Amino acid sequence: MKRATKIVATIGPASSAPDVLERMIAAGVDVVRLNFSHGTAQDHIDRATMVRDAARRVGREVAIMADLQGPKIRVGKFEHGKVVLAAGASFVLDATCELGDQERVGLDYVDLPRDVKPGDKLLLNDGLIELVVERVMGSQIFTTVKVGGELSNNKGINRQGGGLTAPALTAKDMEDIRTAMALKADFVAVSFPKSATDMEMARQLANIAGAPHGIRPHMIAKIERAEAIPALAEILGASDGIMVARGDLAIEVGNAAVPALQKRMIRMAREANKVVITATQMMESMIHNPVPTRAEVSDVANAVLDGTDAVMTSAETAAGKYPIETVETMAAVCLEAEKSEHVELDHDFMDQTFTRIDQSIAAGALFTAHHLRAKAIVALTESGATALWMSRHKIHVPIFALTPQVASERKMALYRNVRPLHADASLDRDVALKQAEQLLLEHGIVRRGDTVVLTVGEPMGQPGGSNTLKIVQVGRV
Repeated sequence: MKRATKIVATIGPASSAPDVLERMIAAGVDVVRLNFSHGTAQDHIDRATMVRDAARRVGREVAIMADLQGPKIRVGKFEHGKVVLAAGASFVLDATCELGDQERVGLDYVDLPRDVKPGDKLLLNDGLIELVVERVMGSQIFTTVKVGGELSNNKGINRQGGGLTAPALTAKDMEDIRTAMALKADFVAVSFPKSATDMEMARQLANIAGAPHGIRPHMIAKIERAEAIPALAEILGASDGIMVARGDLAIEVGNAAVPALQKRMIRMAREANKVVITATQMMESMIHNPVPTRAEVSDVANAVLDGTDAVMTSAETAAGKYPIETVETMAAVCLEAEKSEHVELDHDFMDQTFTRIDQSIAAGALFTAHHLRAKAIVALTESGATALWMSRHKIHVPIFALTPQVASERKMALYRNVRPLHADASLDRDVALKQAEQLLLEHGIVRRGDTVVLTVGEPMGQPGGSNTLKIVQVGRV
């Protein structure tokens, strides 16, 4: 059994050496995340080049995701780097303050005073510090410390329940989109979108910036604002996928609400035929330790059982001591969890109405492969659309997507249970099917006599044109 759930790994100082990156890809990384909150444009370009080189040496394609920083809703800097706030003390957030002290600190987001009112709760440093707003005067927010602790430079600010008006796309994000297109990123992750409009604007900017490079990236909406939850269906409609970004989301809606929201978001994404990534603190303890906690293992396994397309690492692989071990451990947990998945294809297709031919072909291939206990499903595809339809349903038969398009190959790296392979283009169906069979034999995926379910489009070479399903026994085509 091969792993169906994909792994997105963030790279940074701990994983930028070519040999480390190569070993991480060999261990199971499918998508590399470049975090645009850190580093310069040249840093990202250099790392993207290293990723492509490492993948080439390993002998497989991996995708690159550019993750935009989004609005900086943070405190400013302190004169001595940090302070310790005591419960019950008064503290002022002052948009005009340059260097903070024990009584006040500045704001990177100068419009915060306009967004809050007395009684609001502000959560700082990932929710570890809680301030209650007493009054607002001009550029100053007067608060009382409800939960104290150490507060250092540039820590984040969230308003419990959401409601901050900062736009999802900043001037920095717009420049970073241009950088992402120059390095030919396959995915762009948009931080803090509140509506479909945010995603539509980001897509338009990315398509314009990508046109000179021949790039049209897939857009991933990071769901981390309370306002995004009621607008989830609209955001999904404007995106190619979502990320369950549990850090900021948990601060805004409360930790207790996140597990149910995670399950709901994964279900909605799959029903909408969109991809979904589960992220934040999945193997957090492996920043410092060579093995995860039991709770982290359960967290990853539950995301797999929920049906997520991918699980993601952040600091574990970007700055941790054990980036390779983290990927190996995550891959092992995913594989073990998948063994207990229950396939309910008959139930999945009950009362379903298919409006597209390629969607009907995809469903037919799944149903046939499951009941015939086929060794593999093979989709000959240009755009990857048929493979995406197939990947929305759980099945223990691996799906191999053969495409002549490198861009499609990389985007399919994120699809659950889909293994993209590069195949030479052919305009003759029988030649293409014979090439597909030979490729599977060369990779050791099938043996002669194995049953394989194939999908293909006629005429060949047209995106979204899959209209033929064929059942073959290898060596007897």
